[in-house]
Amino acid sequence: MSNVTVIGAQWGDEGKGKIVDWLASRADIVVRFQGGHNAGHTLVVGNQTYKLSLLPSGLVRGKMGVIGNGVVVDPEALLKEIDRVTAQGLEVTPKTLRIAENVPLILPVHGAIDRAREEARGDRKIGTTGRGIGPAYEDKVARRAIRLCDLAEPETLDWKLDELLLHHNTLLAGLGAPTFTKAELLEHMNALAPRVLPYMDTVWDLLDDARRAGRRILFEGAQAVMLDVDHGTYPFVTSSNTIAANAATGSGVGPGTVGFVLGIAKAYSTRVGEGPFPSELHDEMGRTLGTRGHEFGTVTGRPRRCGWFDAMLVRRAVRVGGINGLALTKLDVLDGLPEIKVCVGYELDGKEIRSFPSAPAAQARVRPVYETMEGWTDSTRGARSWADLPAQAIKYVRRIEELVEAPVTLLSTSPERDDTILMRDPFEG
Repeated sequence: MSNVTVIGAQWGDEGKGKIVDWLASRADIVVRFQGGHNAGHTLVVGNQTYKLSLLPSGLVRGKMGVIGNGVVVDPEALLKEIDRVTAQGLEVTPKTLRIAENVPLILPVHGAIDRAREEARGDRKIGTTGRGIGPAYEDKVARRAIRLCDLAEPETLDWKLDELLLHHNTLLAGLGAPTFTKAELLEHMNALAPRVLPYMDTVWDLLDDARRAGRRILFEGAQAVMLDVDHGTYPFVTSSNTIAANAATGSGVGPGTVGFVLGIAKAYSTRVGEGPFPSELHDEMGRTLGTRGHEFGTVTGRPRRCGWFDAMLVRRAVRVGGINGLALTKLDVLDGLPEIKVCVGYELDGKEIRSFPSAPAAQARVRPVYETMEGWTDSTRGARSWADLPAQAIKYVRRIEELVEAPVTLLSTSPERDDTILMRDPFEG
């Protein structure tokens, strides 16, 4: 049996929460390996809707959840999320949730510097959520991060805060923003420590024991490949590596443990925030996709920009993300459209190109090249087998497979967890 790693194949918001929840029924442990509480997964279970940001989606299935070292954790946001889902009936205790002892923490100063810098960018904003994710990752790389294990050592926390404030208060003062005192941050962290430390664990060891025991591990990514800090539409990206290779680094396992890589893609495209979006629609069709798909960010509430499926970007995600198969979501949003377009290439300065450029100025000049397909009139919503799908919908899925050079192994036809067509069980490898 194989482990499974789930990643987004576009710009995030592809419906990973439902797919991970659906796959969790076959898993023993679900692991978050990157990102922070800027991620958002919505899970619809019967009459209950769960909105998760930091907690692994498998907790909804009653599985053990693990937050790996590649995540940056705001302990205050984590505890609020635990309280919220507990009130909805989920059990989240140190028996069901473990957090890597070496996970970097997000402090209030990180959010403050994040927002101050974004404001200072003026019309060149990146589109950050302002929650301190980027600055926390910067501190990790600069070797001044405060980690979960530091909360158990008051003397370590004391000198680390000195170093951290020396850097961040200088920046805040330069940007004309209020600075922080060591006393207020110490009070903040000491108040949270008794509630978060019971979740701390040596996660790399826990996962290796699980692997040796033959337990199935599901690695859950946040955001998506086109937001990867190396391989995405830089600088309009997140602050971590979102590709499957980081599942190993971000949780402390060997690369062979990652298993089958399942990429999630919508049957069309969306993006939240700033940055290039070649197939974006600024017309009534774009608004129609947004309305039908309920396209609002889970975390931010911001309306998502909508456009046609970009096969070239998903093909890139397949290659750099190591994707073995696609889970295609929201096919039902396209029901009833007389024709559907797919981006099959780009034009740059009058010449056709087959890959998206990395340089920002070139990205801004790119124009999509479309292929038009016939739509379908029958509904695909709630379909649970290929026989339930209109012929033209099947042709659309098959064309996507050809263009992105990866098979569609799973098809989601509504937010409900059981409205899913499975062609290949990822856990079977």
